[in-house]
Amino acid sequence: MTSAGVELQNDCVLGIDIGGTKMAAGVVALDGEVLSVVKIPTGGHADAEALWDALADAGDEALRQAGVDRVAGVGCGCAGPMTWPEGVVSPLNIKVWREFPLAARIHEKWPHGPARVHNDAVCVAIAEHWMGAAKGSANALGMVVSTGVGGGLVLAGRVYNGGLGNAGHIGHMVVADDGPECPCGGRGCLEMYAAGPRIVEWAQQRGWSPDEGANADGITLLASAEGGDEVAIAAFRRSGESVGQIIASCAALLDLDVVAIGGGLINAGNLLMQPLLESFDRHAGFRFVRRVQILPASAGQNAGILGAAALVAAGDVYWTQIRTT
Repeated sequence: MTSAGVELQNDCVLGIDIGGTKMAAGVVALDGEVLSVVKIPTGGHADAEALWDALADAGDEALRQAGVDRVAGVGCGCAGPMTWPEGVVSPLNIKVWREFPLAARIHEKWPHGPARVHNDAVCVAIAEHWMGAAKGSANALGMVVSTGVGGGLVLAGRVYNGGLGNAGHIGHMVVADDGPECPCGGRGCLEMYAAGPRIVEWAQQRGWSPDEGANADGITLLASAEGGDEVAIAAFRRSGESVGQIIASCAALLDLDVVAIGGGLINAGNLLMQPLLESFDRHAGFRFVRRVQILPASAGQNAGILGAAALVAAGDVYWTQIRTT
């Protein structure tokens, strides 16, 4: 089998998913079957090299668990921004990595086959198009609502990279011009309204606090909302309304068929989805906008690994190094 002109010598790929909260590595067969998964926390590492060493160990362990000593290549999804296709990363939520040569280090560690790095949310969108809710759709947006808010675009059946490979940063579309300052340098970004830590901060500022011994995190806030806490419910409503508003804008701009939403906050169910859909309905005017299907992501909890692996396993569709500028 070939991938973007590269002859694949082995029947599986190492997929790596790097987010602000956790990192995961897994071995994926060329047909999309996930053969092994190893997950570790992203935080708690003293510097760039310590974080890299932990990731390399996780990759080696995934290979060991799958009984594999060589793969056809390595695909990696990493939080952005980054220099693409070179794979030099500076993730907003991973402060120890600034201008870190991730693709080069991956290729040095596992030199057999290509090493391809793209945005982690792009990889989730790829997974949804390859194996999930957007399969068979020509024009789709995949979203991740979690520690951050990211996205990826498949247009006319192929990943859309943009001029520098950073297309899909939906978390930094503007919800309100007078909104809170964002670490990206902007103001009023969707991520400041919808990302898990921001939802928790907003609730805390309005009097919510976890029960004694519980963490002040999205899981605890969700439990409070499910228990009827009005501030917690309002926090998820505010998040959902913001996401729905931005989806309507994206659908108007791109004439989308499907929006697949994944990430940890989707576990909030109707606490998030009902206000999201109501907000979309308020903001969607044209018939072609309203036709978009808004679906929960269905590629599963290993979507990031799956989409990263597809950068190699199905690279003729999901990988190109051609910039549009």
